[in-house]
Formats: sequence, C-alpha cells, structure tokens
Amino acid sequence: MARTARETTIRPAAKRRAAKPVAERLASRRRRPAGETPYHHGDLHDALLAAAERVLERNGLSGLTLRAVAREAGVSHAAPTHHFDDLTGLLSELAAIGFRRFNAAMTAAGNTETLPLMKSLARAKAYVAYAQARPGMYGLMFRTERLDMTRPSLHEAATASFEGLATAVSLSRNEEPTGATLAALSLDQAAAIARAWSLVHGFTTLLLDGRLKDILRRLPEGTGVDQLLDAMLRSTVPRPPGA
Repeated sequence: MARTARETTIRPAAKRRAAKPVAERLASRRRRPAGETPYHHGDLHDALLAAAERVLERNGLSGLTLRAVAREAGVSHAAPTHHFDDLTGLLSELAAIGFRRFNAAMTAAGNTETLPLMKSLARAKAYVAYAQARPGMYGLMFRTERLDMTRPSLHEAATASFEGLATAVSLSRNEEPTGATLAALSLDQAAAIARAWSLVHGFTTLLLDGRLKDILRRLPEGTGVDQLLDAMLRSTVPRPPGA
C-alpha cells in the first residue's frame, strides 16, 4: 500500500525524536571525565573516607582536598560536599576514624599486660607504633585548627582517647580512676597526665620529624627506637627511697 504524504512527513520526524534521548545519553557518557564513575551502592560515605585516607598518607595534609578525594574515589567533584559539607567536615570525620583506631591499638596493647606499669609502657609503645604506621593520620588528629572538635563523632573519639590516657596514668599511680576523677582533676593528677602525654607525644613528634637520628645512631649496637623509648619511660618512674 502506498504511503500518504502525511505519513512520509511524520514518521521520520518521530524516529528522530525517539532516537534523541539515546544520543543524549551517549553524549553524556562521553562528557564524563575519565576515571569518574557513578556509585550505585550505599557506602559512598565510607568509600570517600577511605579515599581521603589514601590521599592523606600519599600526598600529605596539604594535598588533601575535596577534588583530590573525589578523583581518588572516582566520583563527581560534588560528592564529598554532599556527604561532608566542606573540607573541615571531611577532615573531622577522618580524624575521628584515626582516634578510634588509635584508642583500640592502645587498649589492645594495655590488655596484654597485668601490672599497671607494664600496661602504661605497652600503651606508650602502641602510641608510637601507630604514629609510625600512619604518620599522615596521626598528624591530622592533632591539627586542631583544621578540625571541628564539636562534631559528635570526633568529640566522642578524642574524649575517649583522653580518658584512656588519664586512666592509664591513674593506674600507674596506684589510683582507681572514676568518672569524677576524670571530670575534675587535682593539680597533681593533671600534672601527671600532662607529663606522660608530653613525654610520649614529644618523643613521637621528634621521631617522625627525623630529629632523633643523631641519638639513635649513637646507641649501642642492637638497640633502637623501642629500647630508647622503654628506657626513657622507665627513667620517669619514681624510685623507692634508698633505691
């Protein structure tokens, strides 16, 4: 049957309209930056944090930007903002993860010992070991000016870290830590906590910055960072009168 003029005019146009969405989809795919793929799962929040940690340890804090994280995760540049609002939000959530791992490592180390002094030594060694294994994360955790310490996850993790330190110091002083002890410290208790923290944190910072190399290379053969830290910590323990 012969087609009418109207059919001849309309059908090609209809075909063009039907084909247009397909062409647009193909063009959209071509416009997507290389390596940038959409996520179709529900863990993009965690995927972004994992990407941020990789960028941090590889490029340092100065290289950790929202765009760098998006590229690392292979998602759009807007994705980190959608989940964390801004860079401070992302850094704060990442630091919270760091503190939780940090606390877990020290708790596990302390649980391997029974005597209070040995527990404290084990926790201190775990403190340094964590920083050596994750220097980027460790550095971020103590960069308060880059973090929002009021963010619930970070506040909770950082508080747990302080409470763990305070408890360990109290036990090493043969004190029973209580909630009241941690909420209101005596000057003597506060000084003991600050001294212990300053000692280990200062040692760790010098070690990561390479400032202990001159001391380490002068140590007796067979001794190293662990033995130096152990000797330093033990030298701070009060000795009984006449010892």
